Parts: sequence; C-alpha cells; structure tokens
Amino acid sequence: MIYVIRHGQTDWNLEGRTQGSIDTELNETGRCQANSVRNELLNTKLDVVLCSPRNRCKSTAEIICQDRDIPIIELEDLRERDFGEFEGKQKDVDYDWVEFWDWEQNKCYERAESVRDFLERISNIIEKIKKDYKGKNVLIVTHSGVCAMIYCYFNNIKPNGKLKIPGIKNCELVEYRN
Repeated sequence: MIYVIRHGQTDWNLEGRTQGSIDTELNETGRCQANSVRNELLNTKLDVVLCSPRNRCKSTAEIICQDRDIPIIELEDLRERDFGEFEGKQKDVDYDWVEFWDWEQNKCYERAESVRDFLERISNIIEKIKKDYKGKNVLIVTHSGVCAMIYCYFNNIKPNGKLKIPGIKNCELVEYRN
C-alpha cells in the first residue's frame, strides 16, 4: 500500500502564498495535524517513509514516526513543483494560477518548472517507488502539487486543457494500491 500525505500547515498556507522550493516550517496547527495523523496511523504497519527534503515535510514525517522504528528517506524528486519567479506570491493575485497549470499551453517561465516536466518527474519517481518497494507499506510525505500529480498517475488521468488538480488539505491522507 502507498499512503500519501501533504505536509502540515505553515504560516504561508494561511497567507495563500506559493511555497515550492522555499523552506518554510510547520506552524502550531501543522504540528497538531501531523500528530493527529501519527495517532491515526499508530496501528498501521509502515515499512518506510519517503519524504520531500523540505523542512515542512521532514517535520511532518518525524512527528508521524515519533517513537516508531521506521526509516525516513528524503527524496529530492518528491519536492514541490519549482515555482521559480512565483515563489512567495499569491495565486490569482500576483500571477495567473490557471495559466500556470494549463497543460495545453505548457507555458515556459524564466525559472519555474513547466507543468509537463513536473508531471513527468512525479510519474518517474512513483514508478521507481513502486518497483523499489513492491509489497511494502510506504508513506510518502510531500506537497499539494505532488499529491495532485500522484492522484493523476494512479487514476490514469491524462491531463489536457486546463489541468484541474484535486485539492488536498494539509495532513490529508490518501491511500493507493501498489
């Protein structure tokens, strides 16, 4: 089984600011959310936790694994989409969020990762995880955009037009069959 969770809340989540590569920390609510998931997963056998190297994901993973002997492995490919010049900006205020996720247009920006490159990166890492951890229970702690791309991967959604990514709340847990 592959369990996927978005990191706990940060102050930037509350402010509606885009945080891809910027290394923000969990706030008190985020730490409480992670602790709730920890309690929810206490009776679930986890063989390994794979997480984005961003602090908000590492902290979420550490809280979930507290008092359990579960290895936490950071994978760079589980990082959020690189928002480049839009880091720290508010979507639909400072830039066009819909355009940013437009699959057909696949707009190239000065520094931001294109939507197609992002989906390819996430699809490739999920393929590798499925191969490397076949038959294992894996928890992936990552970001909203990555969760959306994982959803597309497992539900065989081939994006077209304006990619409608399903929203996922902070510390929301989703299960997929490996």
